[in-house]
Amino acid sequence: MKKTFAAAMLGFATYAAIAAADFGNADEAKAMLQKAVAAISVDKATALSQMAKGEAGFADRDLYPFCGGPDGNFTAHPKLTGQSMKGLKDKAGKAIGESFYAVAKEGAIAEVDYVWPRPGGADPVQKVSFVTKVGDQVCAVGYYK
Repeated sequence: MKKTFAAAMLGFATYAAIAAADFGNADEAKAMLQKAVAAISVDKATALSQMAKGEAGFADRDLYPFCGGPDGNFTAHPKLTGQSMKGLKDKAGKAIGESFYAVAKEGAIAEVDYVWPRPGGADPVQKVSFVTKVGDQVCAVGYYK
């Protein structure tokens, strides 16, 4: 009986480790945001284009940067470029786009908590986005808890 339980726990631990490897974590999300800020600081147009297309390391599993311009519209997002970022609401109705703009400060990283489906999924999951401002851009990278 003990061997069966131990084997089951080992199997669960292995599954959990594999599943965790499929998703980005907080440290990886923050590092990607810092990379996005550095790229925008060097060449904004190229960086935003690369982010929107998921090029140059700007797409890793479920992690990707997204940015919005001074008009409130996405300037970089894998699917929403050109649409309203400021008007974005999560699946519970929280005005997360307004939250992104409200907390974004140059040289600082803030956090916004909300619920959002994982890529390819439908069920909302707890998500946290790290948010900052670089020039006229509000940029973020989120990870799922």
